Amino acid sequence: MPKTMPNISHALILSSSVLALAACATAPAPVVPVAPIAEVAMPAPPVAVASAHDQLFQLFKDSDEASLKLNPINGIFRGDLRYADQFGDGITDAYYDSSRAAAQSDLERLHRIDRAQLNHTDQLAYDVFEYSTTDTLEGYQPQYLDLTKVRPLNHFAGLQTFYPSFASGKGAAPFNTLADYDNNLKRHAGYVWWIGQAIDRFKQGEASGVVETKMTIRNVIEQLDNQLAQKPEDSQFYGPIKQFPASFSAADKARLTSEYKAMISGQIYPAMTRLRDFLRDDYLSHARDGAGLKYMKGGDALYRYDIKSTTTTDMTPEQIHALGLSEVTRITDGFKGVMKEVGFKGSLKQFFDFMRTSPKFQPKSREQLGDDYRAIGTRVEALLPQYFSTMPKAKLVIRPYDPTIEKFQAGGSYEQGTPDGVRPGTFYYNAYDLPSRNTSEETTLFLHEGEPGHHFQISLAQENEALPPFMRFGGNTAYVEGWALYSETLGYDMGFYKDPYQRFGTLNDEMLRAMRLVVDTGIHSMGWTREQSIAYMLANSGMSKTDATAEVERYIAIPSQALAYKVGALTIQRLRKKAQDELGDKFDIREFHAQVLMTGALPMAILEKKIDDWIAAKKAG
Repeated sequence: MPKTMPNISHALILSSSVLALAACATAPAPVVPVAPIAEVAMPAPPVAVASAHDQLFQLFKDSDEASLKLNPINGIFRGDLRYADQFGDGITDAYYDSSRAAAQSDLERLHRIDRAQLNHTDQLAYDVFEYSTTDTLEGYQPQYLDLTKVRPLNHFAGLQTFYPSFASGKGAAPFNTLADYDNNLKRHAGYVWWIGQAIDRFKQGEASGVVETKMTIRNVIEQLDNQLAQKPEDSQFYGPIKQFPASFSAADKARLTSEYKAMISGQIYPAMTRLRDFLRDDYLSHARDGAGLKYMKGGDALYRYDIKSTTTTDMTPEQIHALGLSEVTRITDGFKGVMKEVGFKGSLKQFFDFMRTSPKFQPKSREQLGDDYRAIGTRVEALLPQYFSTMPKAKLVIRPYDPTIEKFQAGGSYEQGTPDGVRPGTFYYNAYDLPSRNTSEETTLFLHEGEPGHHFQISLAQENEALPPFMRFGGNTAYVEGWALYSETLGYDMGFYKDPYQRFGTLNDEMLRAMRLVVDTGIHSMGWTREQSIAYMLANSGMSKTDATAEVERYIAIPSQALAYKVGALTIQRLRKKAQDELGDKFDIREFHAQVLMTGALPMAILEKKIDDWIAAKKAG
């Protein structure tokens, strides 16, 4: 999954503008002779009326600018440093009120534009903006916001894991100038303030009876314990001090070193300690035992909204659960085919046990794991021109998670580079508990998190300056994760899964996404327990217990997000098959991928309409 700025409701929230349209230009007044006796009234100059296209893109521009002011760290990810000295609010009622008002204003402005006057591409942008902003506005309604704002963090979605990496000198924040270093200190002050606000939000949740689970809070406490156990000089916050640019003077280095030490020891660590102590000594006893949202007041309605937002469909929990069971059955047949091909004698359960425990599939060292991924990257990159007509400008780098956070991370994740390609995208892999890392899954994980998965989808969108900002930098989970899961299937086209064990690895990862449909809905809608969910995943796949545990705890932390992978991928796979069937010899895989990728992340219904229009145009041509 992409590793980006955390958000409020586990779906991208677009903050929008309340600014009015820029003043219209006027034409020069005609020259009128002046009468000798009586004054002659001058005619009013005609006003140039902005075209529907210009009105639309002015709205996009205004909305994006307002969003960056409200969410300055998002700008840093894009290489926009105008507000880099600000941490942002993101947690107070004033922030939510401003964001809600902006979304409402944007919709009103959008609906004053005559969609019929727009060309086909602009209509697509209109529809995506309308869909996204409507979804955002719904998420800010009290019946949902009151349930999310009082749970400001958990072990999987929280600033306590995001921000140290962001500010480490190895994340998105730049450290090239004195201003960069000083801006980081100012953001640190904002982080300290935010922690205090988060504690207050948790207290509000205690009072209203809307609380996190005991499991997620125990994990957060452990995360904070691990961070606080480090000496300040060994923490991620101190990382920039260890990589001063050569141009810095000795006096500048001395000043910054002193100020960073004082900030970390005197403010950041005490704030983190207050949060840890509050969660451990107060909040944990009030946290809920039931893992699913169904055990939280208002949780059933929130879960149905979350599903709608993340999958961009109207599917119910029951429909998704049934789809998951069907996919589990189909993929199980694939496992049996691999088992037969490699000549394994025994039951499917025994085959799973063999795959998860055999030293043959365990990396020998952290270094070997990194070398494996770099070798896979080289092989993949050689084949990409056969499948894609446009390559990202941004390069891809490969590195492990920081050891202080790796225990609670997924097997891999992606952090985007900058739109100009200067800062590369990063594929993070997990080296925690090496025996649980299976070499059979390396290829499929790289295709998903790296190339052509998240790196292509995110980079090609943000590098496309012809798109409005919300399409370059926004998105929805079904498209983003659906594309990445679809990318795993390209390993079949590329010939990587002729090796039966690598095919087992991709089936295992596909099974993971199918089981998510079953387990996520099981937890949040049907009352499944953490232990029941882990047992189901171990019984139906070759996952290690470490991975299965981390996955289940992730679903508990961010309900519905994991559903979007399969829903999105199945949609893209179905559209590709439809295009191949209807176009025959006219079908070009590179052209199909361009149609899917080159207009940013689209809701599923809008993507389907776009592909249908493309198919019709190709057939007519």
